[in-house]
Amino acid sequence: MDYMTGFEHFFRSISVHPTKTGLTASFFRNISVHSWMSCRFVTHFPEHVRSSERKSLRLGLCPLSVFRSIPVHLRCLFSYFCAELTHKFGTEMAGTIKDMSLIKQVLQLKQLGESNRGIADKLPINKETVNNYMKVISFNGWKIEDLLPVDDPELDRMFHAGSPAYTDPRMQEFLDLLPYFKRQLTDPKNHVSRQVLYEEYKATRPSGYGKSQFYFHLKQNLVAQKDIKAVLADTYKPGEKLMVDFAGDKLAYVDPDTGEVVKVEVFVATMPYSDYTYVTCVPSQKTEDFLHAIRMCLEHLGGVPPILVPDNLKSAVIRNDRHEPELNKALEDMGNYYHFVVLPCDPLSPTQKSLVEDKVKVCYNRIYAKLRNRTFTSPVELNKAVWELCNQHNQTRMQKRPYSREERFHAMEKGLLKPLPSEPYEMRFYADLTVQANCHVELRHNKTTHFYSVPYIHVGKKARVIFTRSWVNVYVEGKQVASHLRSDEYGYTTTKEHMGSNCRAIMERSAAYYVEKAKYVSPDCYEYVKEIFSPKRTNQPEEVYYKLCASIMSLRRKYKLDVFDLTCRQCMEYRVFSYKKFEAILKRNDLESESDEPARFDAPTPTNHENMRGSDYFSGIPIR
Repeated sequence: MDYMTGFEHFFRSISVHPTKTGLTASFFRNISVHSWMSCRFVTHFPEHVRSSERKSLRLGLCPLSVFRSIPVHLRCLFSYFCAELTHKFGTEMAGTIKDMSLIKQVLQLKQLGESNRGIADKLPINKETVNNYMKVISFNGWKIEDLLPVDDPELDRMFHAGSPAYTDPRMQEFLDLLPYFKRQLTDPKNHVSRQVLYEEYKATRPSGYGKSQFYFHLKQNLVAQKDIKAVLADTYKPGEKLMVDFAGDKLAYVDPDTGEVVKVEVFVATMPYSDYTYVTCVPSQKTEDFLHAIRMCLEHLGGVPPILVPDNLKSAVIRNDRHEPELNKALEDMGNYYHFVVLPCDPLSPTQKSLVEDKVKVCYNRIYAKLRNRTFTSPVELNKAVWELCNQHNQTRMQKRPYSREERFHAMEKGLLKPLPSEPYEMRFYADLTVQANCHVELRHNKTTHFYSVPYIHVGKKARVIFTRSWVNVYVEGKQVASHLRSDEYGYTTTKEHMGSNCRAIMERSAAYYVEKAKYVSPDCYEYVKEIFSPKRTNQPEEVYYKLCASIMSLRRKYKLDVFDLTCRQCMEYRVFSYKKFEAILKRNDLESESDEPARFDAPTPTNHENMRGSDYFSGIPIR
């Protein structure tokens, strides 16, 4: 009954009578139920409420006592109370470590001026947890704008130690000047009229709009601004939200090579205040395509709204592979990059995104219907047609409104959007890997394996790898220890400074390295090593002779220089390029040098000399 302590004000005189099993049935007798609680109870246990009472409850006419002798399965009742507690107090308990992407969502809302309690209501996080994070930020003197760009591992360590819609280029120039026109006309101290603004406009832009067009577009944008008491304005704030969803039906194009009909998903987004709509086609509802569609939409809008409202799509709850997080995580990463907060719709409240669903229906009428008899041979061609029809929809005057959706958007919302980052967003992937003995981590993704170097002091440690299509960052114990450009081919990406001295020496080996090293041994050794690598002598790769040269030069430390030089000259003269033979000749020369007899060298017998007689000479076969 500990879970019921938060609901003691809902009940009076509760009697519970469990059966022998303890799970079969319980009876509440003489229950007085709070109206709010009763309304929610009707949804869960409608069969236990008389029709008249159920109707009165739904109309908000809730009597104090409506449930008497209601049999309720104990397990069901327990689940109901847990659901109510979750709804009221959040999905996670305070004090647990939260995902850093969720914390960034908290920071985004805080930056928007939301209270701690308001943040707890919008996100699956306890108010006390929000308070604790705010205290940490205040204690350390951190700024929220400085925390948002920090990658998740480092943040975890810190906390837990557009394009225009009009095609006419003159319209873009006009929209750029529109904020200036508004300021001049609305400031009474300026005493500026439309005529004065037009004269200034025409003086600087002779090829711009004529007087009538200038007045018309100025009026349309100012009318759209003044009409702030529209129905939509009573529900939504200008420039605050972007609602996104996928249409239920698909569009298609025909592959010209195979004749195959390729179906594509239709992404629909709308700014609810102005009803401004964006539509595009993507290959699927997978995470990559979904995020790409959002990026395209933001670039079309020319800015970023503070809140993104997605539907609970299938792509929001599945994992594509072991490197990719769930969509919520991916969306949070994208939101942290563009500085918007992700607030998915409540699954039990479809009215929260009714506007974007209405836009899907409009798309069926104004896009699907008009494209039904047309055939496209590429996704680019299909999207071009979709965008043209979408622009027509946005530029059409709204019913009972003297302006279009596009005019409303530019007048009231475009200026409130956050600026786009200089570089477009790239989806992040995550992997937990171990630093191998060769000072590399092995990253496998999209059927490709590549190795990226990590400083040798981290060999054997667990590493958090965050990567995109362009770059790879490696974190150990919350600190970034390596950063590389991403490669989509098999191989190694190595930074020399990451290697130990032994590994570095191996990496630096080359023919030039050994030839230069032999120069410091002696002139005879230098000539001999050069001959080893000579392309006239061999067509083998250089790497074949690295070990031979290193071993031969190591013998110099064991023998006298004159004996070693003599061996080099002899081996070069008689074309001996074997370590074992070189060592044998060197040992014999060393023994000969200690005796009184002159040194002898039994050279190997040549097999191709012109004076040599072969087997044919002794077989009796005449030689011609």
